Amino acid sequence: MIELKNVTMTYRMGDTDVKAMAGVSLKISAGEFVAIMGPSGSGKSTMMHILGLLDRPTSGEYTLGTKKINNLSDDELAAIRNKLAGFVFQQFHLLPRMTALGNAELPLIYAGKRHLRSEAEKRLVEVGLGARMNHRPNELSGGQQQRVAIARALVNDPLIIFADEPTGNLDSKSKEEILSILEGLHQKGKTIVMVTHEPEIAAHAGRIIRMVDGKIVSDEMNKERTGVKPTVPAASDADKIINDVLSKEERKAREAKFFDYLGQAVSAMISHKMRSFLSILGILIGVAAVIAMLAIGEGAKSSIEKQLASLGSNLLVIRPGSSKVHGVSLETGSVANFTFQDITAIAKIGGDVKRVSPSVTGRGQLVYASKNWNTQVEGVDVEYADMRASQPVAGRFFTADEIKRRDKVAILGLTVVKELFGDSNPIGETMKINLINFKVIGILPEKGANTFRDQDDTLLIPVTTAMYRVFGKEYLDSIYVEAASTEVLDTLQDEISKIIIKQHRISKDKADDAFQIRNMSDMKQAMESTTKTMSLLLGAISAISLLVGGIGIMNIMLVSVTERTREIGLRKAIGASNKDVLVQFLIEAVAMSSIGGLVGIAIGSGISILITLMAGWTVKISLFSILLSTVFSIMVGVVFGLWPAKQASMLNPIEALRYE
Repeated sequence: MIELKNVTMTYRMGDTDVKAMAGVSLKISAGEFVAIMGPSGSGKSTMMHILGLLDRPTSGEYTLGTKKINNLSDDELAAIRNKLAGFVFQQFHLLPRMTALGNAELPLIYAGKRHLRSEAEKRLVEVGLGARMNHRPNELSGGQQQRVAIARALVNDPLIIFADEPTGNLDSKSKEEILSILEGLHQKGKTIVMVTHEPEIAAHAGRIIRMVDGKIVSDEMNKERTGVKPTVPAASDADKIINDVLSKEERKAREAKFFDYLGQAVSAMISHKMRSFLSILGILIGVAAVIAMLAIGEGAKSSIEKQLASLGSNLLVIRPGSSKVHGVSLETGSVANFTFQDITAIAKIGGDVKRVSPSVTGRGQLVYASKNWNTQVEGVDVEYADMRASQPVAGRFFTADEIKRRDKVAILGLTVVKELFGDSNPIGETMKINLINFKVIGILPEKGANTFRDQDDTLLIPVTTAMYRVFGKEYLDSIYVEAASTEVLDTLQDEISKIIIKQHRISKDKADDAFQIRNMSDMKQAMESTTKTMSLLLGAISAISLLVGGIGIMNIMLVSVTERTREIGLRKAIGASNKDVLVQFLIEAVAMSSIGGLVGIAIGSGISILITLMAGWTVKISLFSILLSTVFSIMVGVVFGLWPAKQASMLNPIEALRYE
């Protein structure tokens, strides 16, 4: 079954080369029980590691069945180990936070046979642990722990059992029990290769090989055991099994499933609660910051958009210039005084003009019953309602006939309603504006307050009523012009400028002082740009928090690789490939970052709601921010978990098992 030809093994220790095996040649037949003996440092353990495919020889040939295995890849060797070899170690190498059953079924995971859990239960019963299979290693004696290791070695029904000092840490009674189990396996046709330094243990083997200084010095049959003839099954021919294991179909069949990896990752996270909590905490804080910051940014954006909507879209505002510049009065005719003729002239421009509305403003003292209030009063016409998003939420807007008749009707802002009428309905009520009776016919929509003024502290009346009944003005204070589209705003602004210059006979050099045309679209773009910049800034700050959390996960996963080096060595020894180890550690990192992300989303949403309740700020939790945080947290797990996972997957199984 096994043949070594002139195998050497050299280790590099500092500047010195140490030969652990020096030209060893050996044949082991199927069904043999071989004991390898020798003093410490003789190379017996090194030989077993090479025989068990845990290490590669420096030179020489290793043939398993008829297959030369020297040039096989790490993953191919892992597959053969998983199916063909079972290991029993002196240190047991049981995972402390798993039950006996969990430890025994580990090889099944890497064989793609997790569903055959009953095999692990069966093996535990065979070694006398049927009643203890749900106990953890610290609840078992040394002999019982070694039995679990034997059950683990047998779960995939291997052809060869490699036992490295299997009785070294056991009392006399436990030694006999373990040797009895090994002899029973030998009788069933298993090939046993056992390393020991105790002659009384080696006496149980049918063949005893002695090594000194990396060389075989004797190879003798044990005459006392020559009468023991095991039943060697046809399956002892390793060639068929090796060919099956290395076939594409078998490789695909033995791949561990995602939920197997996930189960191992979750088990590791639960086993190291504090470490997992610290990793999750870093991502949690980062994601919560992203959600809260973006919610604040979106809320501010929404609030600004609401205020911008109140300005109207594609709007030009035309105002007369100041009658004084730097305190010096200008000559007559230097300032344009707008009239309704200007409104008519602008309206005739054509398709570029959608709506035109005159405006007259002033302060008014309002009185209703025993309450009074001073506010801004603005006289407008019917087009103003659609131009400035001022259609009443209750009642109606005034009509063209009411403007012609200079009717005394008013539409109130919400602040005015609150100050004069409280919770009662003002529609239909009569109030005084500068001692003149007005009938309330509508309530304006809420527009909110900004740093400069409360946009709801206002009142609208017909423009003619404002000019001739309330303020006694002959000229308009401003003109609102709504363009047909954003694209024509600049062209329309030039046309309106030319009309006003012509209407009022203003020289071109004095036009800038005579009147002003403000493009509200420019203001909107500036505010939107500012809001966008603020949102990006808040997002960048919170992304840094996520980055820090990701670095934390990477550091803790690297520590985890160091802490779990022996566990990684064990998993590789029982058949885990480099990919298996990499995927398991990567899933563990992604699972922690995903949990941190989900909890962070909940906490970030809670913080946003608290900000609204306590500070009164407008916040808006968007689906985009939730998706962004989720994807980002998963990406953090992948990116920052990949290097530690790669480090774990590249560990040498023997060096890992020996790690202290």
